[in-house]
Amino acid sequence: MLKTSFLRHLSASLTFICIGIFSTHAIAQKSIVVSSTTSTEQSGLFGHILPVFQKKTGIDVKVVAVGTGQALDIGRRGDADVVFVHDKAAEEKFVNEGYADKRIEVMYNDFVLIGPKSDPAKISGGKDIKVALQKIADSKSTFTTRGDKSGTHAAELRYWKDAGVDVSSDPAWYKNTGSGMGPALNTASGMNAYILSDRATWLTFKNRGDLAILVEGDSKLFNQYGVMLVSPNKYPQVKKVEGQAFIDWLISKEGQDTIGSYKVAGEQSFFPNARK
Repeated sequence: MLKTSFLRHLSASLTFICIGIFSTHAIAQKSIVVSSTTSTEQSGLFGHILPVFQKKTGIDVKVVAVGTGQALDIGRRGDADVVFVHDKAAEEKFVNEGYADKRIEVMYNDFVLIGPKSDPAKISGGKDIKVALQKIADSKSTFTTRGDKSGTHAAELRYWKDAGVDVSSDPAWYKNTGSGMGPALNTASGMNAYILSDRATWLTFKNRGDLAILVEGDSKLFNQYGVMLVSPNKYPQVKKVEGQAFIDWLISKEGQDTIGSYKVAGEQSFFPNARK
């Protein structure tokens, strides 16, 4: 009798353990990896939108926040399910190479040119990024670059090229940090240097020192973000259903409203503009 009771108890315990293991496994499988930019992470956007998405779908999103170039490379290796970045030309190349079927626009904000309030290059209040960079180069004022192949770095290099300034030789006044937006801003603050930043990360940046926004409002400073599902045909391990659910939510009314509702110090950080 005692033996029978013990066996029944053991059987029930093993059943409970097996159910627990399978349940845990099922929950663990309901997650995706999103490779994205430091700006979406450091601005606080993901901290705002992901809890809403997870509550609605039960899907956990693990974000790998790096520069756009690195985020795309993670997608190229099949180590992410979704890529969410901000360099349209690089994103279109990603699609053309077959790493994704399509690119979908999600939201935008803008870049701003930050600099010391003492403003040695005399650019404060300007709205022309080309003229501002020419003045910085002419005055040899210290400029801090991310230098990390991020979307912000790619945009900065386009602006220098448009201004007719060659920074490829790393002139003495051009300081390469090779870091994300937050650390690069810290370097600029410590050096009292000029730097290009996305507005959202700047709004959340606390260690401003003597820095302020000096140039903004140029249409060239427009900063579009796009999202792509990594090709499941190329990488069978990609979680197509869960990854597509995340993309569909981002461009849905709820997702777009959630993005638009994110504010820092009362200022909207990202502006939804998904095209269905």
